Amino acid sequence: MRRERKTGGRARPPTCHNHGMTTLKSKLKEDLHTAMKARDELTSSTLRLTLTAITKEEVSGTSARELSDDEVQKVIAKEAKKRREAAEAFAQGGRTEQAEREKAEGELLDGYLPKQLTDDELNVIVASAVEEAKAAGAEGPRAMGAVMKIVNPKVAGLAEGGRVAAAVKKLLAG
Repeated sequence: MRRERKTGGRARPPTCHNHGMTTLKSKLKEDLHTAMKARDELTSSTLRLTLTAITKEEVSGTSARELSDDEVQKVIAKEAKKRREAAEAFAQGGRTEQAEREKAEGELLDGYLPKQLTDDELNVIVASAVEEAKAAGAEGPRAMGAVMKIVNPKVAGLAEGGRVAAAVKKLLAG
């Protein structure tokens, strides 16, 4: 006989079953659990914040839904980017301790993301997109939008938007 938890009249099944959960999200939860047991404050607070961001994303919009692994990855990437930007800001403000912590949190989150493309790999993809855009009649600096449209789906999650834009600009200028 399965015991239900008391939830103010509503019977809810125990939450230990990860039926609908994405694999990436359940990995984050498992790692959080491990970090808490190990009393790893940095990892547990970083994962806690990230899981909160994922939950926030799940309940935003018109109806609550389960995020796909790709969507969870986008949230993690956004969180990692926030950490990198905060680390830079702290470093510029001479607050090295906070900068180091933000940097460490960012690197921790990067571990859950697909390996980023190297500059060489990115340039190869961008170069072929520039050729494709030229073949379609897009030339010069105005081709930026056309090239980005071709490149973005190919590098989604593998390179930051700023890096991609810089590579496209460089190739179009050259």
